[in-house]
Amino acid sequence: MAENETLECITEHERILQEIESTDTACVGPTLRSVYDDQPNAHKRFMEKLDARIRNHDREIEKMCNFHHQGFVDAITELLKVRADAEKLMGQVTDTNRRLQDAGREVTAQTEEVIRCRVQQRNMATTVEKLHLCIPVLEMYSKLKEQLESKRYYAALKTMEQLENIYIPRVSQYRFCQIMAETLPKLREEIKEVSMSDLKDFLESIRKHSDKIGETAMRQVRVRGEGSSQHKSCWLCLSQASGSFTAPDEAVLTAHDLVDFSPVYRCLHIYTVLGDRETFENYYRKQRKKQARLVLQPQSNMHETVEGYRKYFNQIVGFFVVEDHILHATQGLVTRVFTEELWNMALSKIIAVLRTHSSYCNDPDLVLELKNLIVIFADTLQGYGFQVNRLFDLLFEIRDQYNETLLKKWAVVFREIFELDNYSPIPVENEDEYKSVVGRFPFHDAEIEKQPFPKKLPMSQSVPQIYIQVKEFIYASLKFSESLHRSSTEVDDMLRKSTNLLLTRTLSGCLHNLIRKPHIGLTELVQIIINTTHLEQACKYLEEFITNITNVSPETVHTTRLYGLSTFKDARHAAEGEIYTKLNQKIDEFIQLADYEWGMAESDGRASGYLMDLINFLRSTFQVFTHLPGKVAQTACMSACKHLATSLMQMLLDTELKQISMGAIQQFNLDVIQCELFASSEPVPGFQGDTLQLAFIDLRQLLDLFMVWDWSTYLADYGQPTCKYLRVNPSTALALLEKMKDTSKKNNLFSQFRKNDRDKQKLIETVVKQLRSLVNGMSQHS
Repeated sequence: MAENETLECITEHERILQEIESTDTACVGPTLRSVYDDQPNAHKRFMEKLDARIRNHDREIEKMCNFHHQGFVDAITELLKVRADAEKLMGQVTDTNRRLQDAGREVTAQTEEVIRCRVQQRNMATTVEKLHLCIPVLEMYSKLKEQLESKRYYAALKTMEQLENIYIPRVSQYRFCQIMAETLPKLREEIKEVSMSDLKDFLESIRKHSDKIGETAMRQVRVRGEGSSQHKSCWLCLSQASGSFTAPDEAVLTAHDLVDFSPVYRCLHIYTVLGDRETFENYYRKQRKKQARLVLQPQSNMHETVEGYRKYFNQIVGFFVVEDHILHATQGLVTRVFTEELWNMALSKIIAVLRTHSSYCNDPDLVLELKNLIVIFADTLQGYGFQVNRLFDLLFEIRDQYNETLLKKWAVVFREIFELDNYSPIPVENEDEYKSVVGRFPFHDAEIEKQPFPKKLPMSQSVPQIYIQVKEFIYASLKFSESLHRSSTEVDDMLRKSTNLLLTRTLSGCLHNLIRKPHIGLTELVQIIINTTHLEQACKYLEEFITNITNVSPETVHTTRLYGLSTFKDARHAAEGEIYTKLNQKIDEFIQLADYEWGMAESDGRASGYLMDLINFLRSTFQVFTHLPGKVAQTACMSACKHLATSLMQMLLDTELKQISMGAIQQFNLDVIQCELFASSEPVPGFQGDTLQLAFIDLRQLLDLFMVWDWSTYLADYGQPTCKYLRVNPSTALALLEKMKDTSKKNNLFSQFRKNDRDKQKLIETVVKQLRSLVNGMSQHS
């Protein structure tokens, strides 16, 4: 085992020695270290091995030196022999070199000069070559600067593109080109900023001058509507002049005189070239939306004058005319969808604004001017392809408001006519005056035409004036229907409906207010009834008037009829009712003058003065009623008689009246007789028999019962159809009899001592008991 280890160690030491002999001395360290990493005491054995190897090499060296020593000695001997020759040759070479150096120094100097010139020549050629490459770059950059100074930004961008793509790459190794290349992006940003600034100036200028643009467009549409055939493009075209707006002669005003769109085109081209078109489009649309909102915001007092509306419309038209031009002059800066969305938004706002502001307007002339402006406004924008149907729908709403303002205006006119009327028949002195009246109002009466002059027409002066004003209203209403692009049938229907409103609401209201006024007396009421009768008859002529205007036959299925007949009939009925009321009020005034001495012993033998005055008043009043329709006069007369009879009955039965004598009954009877005589005198013709006298039948039977003292008959026949005192109610008779009983007790304090008076008193008490029995029986039966 030990022998094997020793053999391995010897083999390893041999390998290490061979490696040391064959390896560079700088790399011996790792090899020597392996000696110490081996078995213990291995380095000693290695040293022994190394010493043996050294001794072996020494012996080999010694053998080699012994072998070559004689040859070395011979070489040294030969070398010493040629030493002198070498020194001689060295001297000759040195001399020759000196002479050669002296001879070639001038050639060397000339050669160096030639070399320097050739180097300069080569450098100059190189410089020229490089300059040929650089000069176009510098020229293009100079051109770029000139273009920027002259604000030719689109051309400048093209020049930049050529510099970047063609010229700068050829000389990119030079510092100035690198600086130039670094400058170009900044110049592009400057161009974007400058062009955007120009665009902002353009937008601001457009905003300020939109009303001028719109005014021109609307004026030309109005002129075209009057016969001109100019097309919208004749006035809105691309301007090539510098500056945004000028003010040339109005007669030849066109777009290039008003608008310079070059900032928009310039900016669009610039952003397109820079690859940032979308940013520009978004900015432009956003700014125009903001401007649209500003344009659509009206002045708070816009509704006060037509100029306020006109300026509002001009600004809107100007805005959308510009947008329409941009739409057609550029590709995609704005789209049809964008303009339509913008218009729909604007249209909703416009309608809301017009609804609000027009509602404040009470002047029909201003509303009419507003309507004309809306029509021109709508026609103008419709010519540019915008939908305006909603504007014409709005006009129908404004038409209703226009009619309302007309109705208010004509209400004032009607009131003034009624206030100035004297409510007397129109006097005509001659043929000319007669023709003047019938020329204003369709009046035809054969009987009156036969009468000689001077004569009177039955109606008062207000009738022809009302008729004329109704026609004026129709004309005024017709004005609003013009230019609305409606058929004759629709115009006819609108005219008739508005006229119906005038008749049924305005004129009817004025008539009813007039009738109820306190200062309108019976004479005036009679004249009003006559007037309404003639106005009612004139309605058919108003129908013909409207038909002549619209050329729509009244037989058309959907033609609206005028409601004047019912209007004037209602007014007439109201006047009739007022006549009845005022008659009754007048009767009450006379009744209040009654001053009966209810305890008088005997009557005066004649009717009371207040009653005779009342009857005279009624006679004179009913004479005025001769011009009224017979039924009206008869109804008024019957109503007056019934009210008089009722008032007299209430006077007798007044609870405040506690006592009444037979003398007062007799005096009261005289007054009733006068009433009966008035009724029988036929104050108003047309009553049959004693119809009017029946108004006093209740009083007559009651008074007869007390005057005759026919209680036995009354009590015996009560409830029979043929009863003589059929109209006398037991409760009425009881109330009056008790008043007389109390009077008998007071005035006949000692009458109990006279037999006749005692018998009469007993009879009254007996009758009172029986009447109370009848009254109780009636209450139980009921």
